[in-house]
Formats: sequence, structure tokens, C-alpha cells
Amino acid sequence: MTTVVTDNCLKCKFTECVSSCPVSAFRAGEDMLFIDPDVCIDCGACISKCPVKAIYEDLDLPDEMTHWVDINANESKKWPKITLKQLPFEGANDRKVALGF
Repeated sequence: MTTVVTDNCLKCKFTECVSSCPVSAFRAGEDMLFIDPDVCIDCGACISKCPVKAIYEDLDLPDEMTHWVDINANESKKWPKITLKQLPFEGANDRKVALGF
């Protein structure tokens, strides 16, 4: 089992989830966050923190989102660790509204 970030995070990059992670599994990509499955302990602490519902346990992923498991595994190896809450992207709140949150 692993926890993954999906495309709802794209162009938002809210980071409330990051500060809830006890093992620093989040990575800061250019346009979104990713979770390193080799670091994540699947505690689920981050899931409820995401204001755009971008984070799932892989077992709860809708079928059309299962490719995000591989995306997180690959992309998390390319980007630096993020451990502190940061400001979201400009326009993130507009995207949040557009996503229905």
C-alpha cells in the first residue's frame, strides 16, 4: 500500500499536507507535490489535510487515477524534499474553487 498525490494538486501546491508528514515523504515538483513511496509509512496523516482532495491511499484510487502510483514513484526521485508549509501557487484558490472545493 502507498499514498499518492494526484492531479488535483497540479498548479495548486497547497502544502498543509507536508507539515503533517512524520517521515518527510513529500517532494516539491515544479507544478505539484509528489510522495516518495520508499519513505512514506502509509500513516494517512496527510490525506485529510489536502484542501483539494489530491491525496489518496492507492487502494482508494479511482480506476482512472491508478497511473498516479507510478508517477509519484518516478517523480519523487527527481525533486527535492519539502518539509515545511509554503505559500501555494498564485491562483491556487481559484483552482480550488474550480475543482469544487
